[in-house]
Amino acid sequence: MNKVMVLDRYLLRQFFPIFFVAITMFVFLLLLIDLFSNLVRYLNNEVPVLIIVKISLYYIPKSVSYAMPISLLFASAYTLGDLYAKNELTSIFSSGIPFSRFCIPLIVVGFAASIFSFYLDDRIVIPTLKTKNELSKRALKQYITRSNSDIVIKAKNGRVIYSVDYFDSENNTLNGVSIVEMDEKGGFASQIRAPSANWNETYWEFRNAVIYKYDDDGILRINPFIHDSMYDEHPDIFKRNAVNVEELTAKEAGLLVDDLRTAGLPYYNAQANFYHRYSFAAASFIVMILSVSMGGRFRKNILLMSLFTSLLTAVVYYIAEMLSMMLAGLNYIHPFVGAWFPVLLFVIVGIALLRGAKT
Repeated sequence: MNKVMVLDRYLLRQFFPIFFVAITMFVFLLLLIDLFSNLVRYLNNEVPVLIIVKISLYYIPKSVSYAMPISLLFASAYTLGDLYAKNELTSIFSSGIPFSRFCIPLIVVGFAASIFSFYLDDRIVIPTLKTKNELSKRALKQYITRSNSDIVIKAKNGRVIYSVDYFDSENNTLNGVSIVEMDEKGGFASQIRAPSANWNETYWEFRNAVIYKYDDDGILRINPFIHDSMYDEHPDIFKRNAVNVEELTAKEAGLLVDDLRTAGLPYYNAQANFYHRYSFAAASFIVMILSVSMGGRFRKNILLMSLFTSLLTAVVYYIAEMLSMMLAGLNYIHPFVGAWFPVLLFVIVGIALLRGAKT
């Protein structure tokens, strides 16, 4: 047991320095990509250097989130390859320690990194990315309104249907309002029409509203409409489609999905992104399985081959993830499948490669 624990500590001592160098390199690379992709627009808008530096600093947490899986993959592949090139793995195999047992510390690191990645994204990356985007929009003079037009919203389990010509997000005002209410059997119950409606913090107040409703003798009559607090759908429902899911925490993204589903709006893309928030965190665990399965396969040009293999594997994984998320967003596959299928696929691939790894 002591011999195994000594090997565990030795493996981790070899791994972590390489990992920290790798993640620093990849974060710096991502910052440069973001900077140079916007550099021309920064220069055209005469953005001060301090503002550019501030925008880049707020992008560091997101860069760490992106760089962590590929850094883990590179560091573990390089560490195992280096040990094999020095014939240290051969000595370990000769001592009777299975390769799968020897690599358990790396698997544990990958699992812990996945948990850390989720909380990093939810607690730090989300607010800093939102701040970065807001600073970038102001610096580049990009003003995005959350107002919306030609809106149809279903509420109260589909029994109340809002049709709005225009929603003013700054004043929380609905213009050109028509509300159709259905009875329990799905038939027409009433219709409210109003030129506008204002939000009073609890419900909508209609201006010059009239209501169309059948009376007891079956005649459709028009009467002035008296305010009713039942029409209390929050203004956020009318502007949800302007929300960037990447700027929401996991809890807020879940509430967004519920709001879209309740309002009768397309929610598949938002739901896929909600599941993706969890599946993306699992990438660190996946890459560790893949790197362990590839460990010891290179004895020459270890640095170059490890870097090339890491980049190739990451590209293939992210392409598979992008395609499945796109299909889920278009409702060709279930959002849960779209988010988790690449994870399951690459876990199976990693296990298959691990079975064929040298021992």
